[in-house]
Amino acid sequence: MRHILVVNAGSSSIKFAVFGPRLEEVLRGGAEEIGDAARLKINGESLAVEMPSHADALAAILSALKTRHIGLGDLGGIGHRVVHGGMKLTAPARVTPEVEAEIESCAALAPLHNPNALMVIRALRDVAPDIPQVAVFDTAFHATNPEVARRYAIPAAQDAAGMRRYGFHGISYASMVDALGADVPPRLLALHLGNGASLCAIRDGKSVATTMGYSPLDGLPMGTRAGSLDPIVALRLAREVGVTQAETILNKESGLLALGGTHDMAMLVPRKDEAARFAVDHFCYWAVRHAGSMVAAMGGLDAIAFTGGIGENADTIRKRIVEGLTFLGDVPVHVVPAQEERQIAKHCFQNITIPLRH
Repeated sequence: MRHILVVNAGSSSIKFAVFGPRLEEVLRGGAEEIGDAARLKINGESLAVEMPSHADALAAILSALKTRHIGLGDLGGIGHRVVHGGMKLTAPARVTPEVEAEIESCAALAPLHNPNALMVIRALRDVAPDIPQVAVFDTAFHATNPEVARRYAIPAAQDAAGMRRYGFHGISYASMVDALGADVPPRLLALHLGNGASLCAIRDGKSVATTMGYSPLDGLPMGTRAGSLDPIVALRLAREVGVTQAETILNKESGLLALGGTHDMAMLVPRKDEAARFAVDHFCYWAVRHAGSMVAAMGGLDAIAFTGGIGENADTIRKRIVEGLTFLGDVPVHVVPAQEERQIAKHCFQNITIPLRH
């Protein structure tokens, strides 16, 4: 039996999951707070482990898998979530030197993620050179957006340098389309609502518009991200507090946290104070407002689908957003559990020519 190891390397964590040949999940876990009070979690069990670097975390993960009888020899392939594929990597790809170079060239577009993903890819290649690796890109699903949606109205030189709308959460949206299967409606308004949040207009199973742009900062207000704002606000912040601090404010100190004092929607909803109410109102208002834009991009609406931590679990938020869209007519509403790791495993199987068993 061959398993697929799925790896998602973040700025201070490495999440992982193992899937069997029928895409059944065998286990999942993560190395968290790498370089600080690091902990290794597997299937709910938490262990304190010294992990000063991502390389140490990866070694700890492989060691822990071996104790659970999943060694490198049991792996038929390794799939990686790579946040940014840039303009060229627009589909899942078997990792080659050329693909590695392209991932590296996109590092400036996702500085907290692409370099760590690449480090893990190379570290795994060093210890297991015969195991094929597949990169799956969060931006790839949105490569079907028309050029009019992807191009900013900026000079050609800046566009050629990669300053254009990419969109994110693509693996989640692809998973949603697969989950709906033959029942995917022609014009689907998809909402991935979690600590990071975005909307996507999916027409005939393909993305035609999305709210995130050059970076995941654009679009909806999120847990700690500001969402869409006048660029002059960002420029003023950069002048007043410096570029680094401005990035910190907009990415880590804004959104629900700035409005309601916490990034956790589950804590905001039951609160009765004005700040919490306003944070929830703000989130729902902008979700509805952006939804109108997505529906316009599709030329109508046949169904709505929610996924992500808030989308799946916050009934109140779903209800308020759907109520705000009643002017579009009565359409089916779906709640689709996020299965990003399984989607990556599926692409990994497909790209290493291991047949899926049914």
